[in-house]
Amino acid sequence: MPEHRHAAPPPSAVPRTPGASDWHAIRSLLPYLWRYKARVIAAVACLVAAKVGNVGVPVVMKHIVDSLDRSVAMLVVPLALLVAYGALRLATSVFTELREILFVRVTQRAVRTIALTVFRHLHALSLRFHLDRQTGGLTRDVERGTRGISTLIGFTLFSILPTLVEVSLVGVILATRYDWTFIAITGGALALYIVFTIAITEWRTHFRRQMNELDSRANSRAIDSLLNYETVKYFGNEAFEARRYDESLERWEDAAVKSQTSLSVLNIGQSAIIAIAVSLVMWRATAGVVGGTMTVGDLVLVNAFMIQLYIPLNFLGVIYREMKQALADMERLFALIDVNAEVRDPPGAPPLAEGPGAVRFEHVDFGYDAKRQILFDVSFGIAPGRTLAVVGPSGSGKSTLARLLFRFYDVGAGRITIDGQDLRDVTQASVRAAIGIVPQDTVLFNDSIEYNIAYGRPGATHDEIVAAARLAQIHDFIVTLPDGYATPVGERGLKLSGGEKQRVAIARAILKRPAILVFDEATSALDSRSEKLIQAELALISRERTTLTIAHRLSTIVDADEIVVLDAGRIVERGTHLSLLAAGGAYARMWRLQESEDRDARRAQGALAAD
Repeated sequence: MPEHRHAAPPPSAVPRTPGASDWHAIRSLLPYLWRYKARVIAAVACLVAAKVGNVGVPVVMKHIVDSLDRSVAMLVVPLALLVAYGALRLATSVFTELREILFVRVTQRAVRTIALTVFRHLHALSLRFHLDRQTGGLTRDVERGTRGISTLIGFTLFSILPTLVEVSLVGVILATRYDWTFIAITGGALALYIVFTIAITEWRTHFRRQMNELDSRANSRAIDSLLNYETVKYFGNEAFEARRYDESLERWEDAAVKSQTSLSVLNIGQSAIIAIAVSLVMWRATAGVVGGTMTVGDLVLVNAFMIQLYIPLNFLGVIYREMKQALADMERLFALIDVNAEVRDPPGAPPLAEGPGAVRFEHVDFGYDAKRQILFDVSFGIAPGRTLAVVGPSGSGKSTLARLLFRFYDVGAGRITIDGQDLRDVTQASVRAAIGIVPQDTVLFNDSIEYNIAYGRPGATHDEIVAAARLAQIHDFIVTLPDGYATPVGERGLKLSGGEKQRVAIARAILKRPAILVFDEATSALDSRSEKLIQAELALISRERTTLTIAHRLSTIVDADEIVVLDAGRIVERGTHLSLLAAGGAYARMWRLQESEDRDARRAQGALAAD
């Protein structure tokens, strides 16, 4: 038998500098794009062709202007130049649109694939991760991250790369046709502009990160408050919740003001660099025309080049800022993918082999935290088709047994087997497929009753869903509703009572047809009459299945084949109901206490009825 060790908690993320984080995000994105390398290469080819046409337009315009010069004595513009001018303008537009047509599939498929990857990965992470996380902030991180991917891809291919190609082409023409001052002014201005933009943007990027963090925090608080709407109302804490939300919004407002102020500083500096550079270039061109070393067409050409360069370059500053913001958003998204799953299948793990469903806990130790152990040397077995009940005070570790059986966590020591197969040696999916559960706290999807029952076995027919609902004693209630099985249950099932939600959960477990059943306080939200009705049905459906029942009400487990009493994570007693009563130990004391409570409750009800 292979040696097993307690799974280590996921390592904390390694701190990265902003630059290292940017490159990490880009490297993480590239494999998703390279899957469509043919389209990427074709799109880049169209991009280059479009920019060649764009740069060619001012060159043709120069020749047109020079052809109109009286010193050349031409009275009409050569037809070939006009045709070339129109063809180049058309080619620029055509190749630009072709580039977008080719690349749109790459962008959208990359966003879709990454979003699906994150979604699958979040479901693969351990229960510990999801207990610690805040849903509002998590969903906002995913939303901003996928939007950042579209922004980064679009700006890189449609703005930055085209501008770099155009700068290169213009630089070659200026360097080969005119004196060195033109390329020196243009190159110097470009270098100064880029250095200034990068320096200021890096300085203000932390404002964006701070805004993201505060935005996620405010969103988490808002969603958490709305999800607990009834609790807020019970205690009249609307003003308290609004104040907490406003505290987050206030800090976000401060960060947003700093971000916008620093943006204005950046825009002013960029505009000053561009204005000075264009003025210097036009001064040199005008001097060249006056001195006879340049034609009027050359002046038009240089002016057009400056417009073509600096208008997109000015926009490039905005793009760079947006890209930095997109990278900051993507950083959080890819950080989610980097979170290691605490519970993993071993390489090549086989599925759980079908069998009668014998369950064994062998000397199991477990703690959610290394400093606080929950279970100590727990051992018991459930024979196929038999029922074992676990009872004990709150915090004794009863529900932890169900979580370990589902392998939401790995045991610290010992092992858990199904039909002799260690759960850590087979796939998690096959283990969970073999187990059906009715939890104490039933949470439903914001959909119809039929959808929530059918979730136990997607693809089940309506008749099978109705049959499961009948067994769970909820069919008669459903048919009295105006929309029947199509009735929406609301967020987390809030439109249904606690008992109705548990009946839906029971129907869902029945529909799954598992070999092993787990009832975790399955009737705790039911009244006495409904509990008795459902107990009979639970006994019927568990007759041929291995059943683990975790109970608080001892009256619900008197017929169990074996009862295990947990106290502070240790088994203190085990046996049948009658043998445990005869022993006069912990179980007998719990039984007497609950009987006393039940008598008091019946007397109180009788007194109310008499009044």
